[in-house]
Amino acid sequence: MFLVSGPDLVVECCKAGLLGTFPVLNQRSSEGYGEWLDEIEGRLAGEEGAAPFGVNLIVHKSNPRLEADLELTVRHRVPLVITSLGAAAEVVQVVQGYGGLVFHDVTSVRHAGKAVAAGVDGLIAVAAGAGGHGGMLSPFALVEEIRRFFSGPLALAGAITRGQQIAAARLMGADLAYIGSHFIAAEESLAGGDQKDMMIEANAADIVYTDRVTGIGANFLGRSLAAASVPEQHGALSLSEEARAWKTVWSAGHGVGSTQARRSARALCDDLKHEFEATLQ
Repeated sequence: MFLVSGPDLVVECCKAGLLGTFPVLNQRSSEGYGEWLDEIEGRLAGEEGAAPFGVNLIVHKSNPRLEADLELTVRHRVPLVITSLGAAAEVVQVVQGYGGLVFHDVTSVRHAGKAVAAGVDGLIAVAAGAGGHGGMLSPFALVEEIRRFFSGPLALAGAITRGQQIAAARLMGADLAYIGSHFIAAEESLAGGDQKDMMIEANAADIVYTDRVTGIGANFLGRSLAAASVPEQHGALSLSEEARAWKTVWSAGHGVGSTQARRSARALCDDLKHEFEATLQ
């Protein structure tokens, strides 16, 4: 999650057996990104039963760090690379070249088709209700239509906060659940205290879908929008402009009502696993 996920959150999720990821641009420089990779690898080394980790890489041409960050990703042989804002076949080939997997964020069936054509290993279907740049399609429709032409690994994102919902995602055709907002208030997240408190106090009715922040439709906490007095944007922002905007306007998905307190990532992961297992019994 942009400006939220860091080494502490990633490592604790992986130790709990769930794959943790972070956006590369959460570190403000390529040098810092490399340091985070060193830290995560060191802390997970020798951890029996730990899940692998992954990174989210913006592959759009507007990202001036793409080449340097990709080089570091290859050097560290990051197990999973999630690509966003463009499915670049050349990036896919580079990651697959060292044995890594590439999953691509998609909010529409058209984008899913382009990603499959680029050779990605898996897709992340970002459905309606997801935090940040969520899609507009029902998860039922999005998964069904993607499954008509793609039989590979498929993760579903959008207001998933419970193990029962993970089981439901599996039943409807997805293989994995992709969960973000539920971890914003985790003790290990990089979110500030005010943001965590707002998450705990919010419910689904407090989420506003708007393009005023970045020029592209996304879900945000309504109270943070009001407090920031966000002006209307005309066209998509640059990466640096978007980073500044997201520091004061906080994204979240429709599942915010499930966040009741600040808890450890381990506790959240354990709940998800236990609820999922109980549902299948």
